[in-house]
Amino acid sequence: MTGSCNQPRANHDSDAPSVQAGAGVEAISAVTLVTADMARAVRFYEALGFVRKCGGPQAPFTSFAVGGNYLNLATKTRATPSSPWGRVIFYVSDVDAFYDRAAEAGLSPQFPPRNAEWGERYFHLSDPDGHELSFARPLGR
Repeated sequence: MTGSCNQPRANHDSDAPSVQAGAGVEAISAVTLVTADMARAVRFYEALGFVRKCGGPQAPFTSFAVGGNYLNLATKTRATPSSPWGRVIFYVSDVDAFYDRAAEAGLSPQFPPRNAEWGERYFHLSDPDGHELSFARPLGR
């Protein structure tokens, strides 16, 4: 987005350091998750319909296209922290159909799709390395 916005910013923290104009965050290019078993992780994401752009089951690094961005997988090394972290949220065109796809692929979502009070329909699924994934769609879209 270019130009200025006259609307107040949500969640403004007056104690936060200021950022000079032109130095702000614009977008997330990619999220990289660590895997202990690249072949297993590649099978998991391909079963969900992710399109591989590079790498593969035997590679130390694999990248999948997600819209105009990427989900990357990197093989765990000794220097990599061992516990999973946080959650990645993917918007999908149809949450219920995506849930059915996951179930038909033999995957185990944590619960069936549900509507949330924050205005999304969603479900969670953990990947083989324990990373929590959320598949969602804003309600009314």
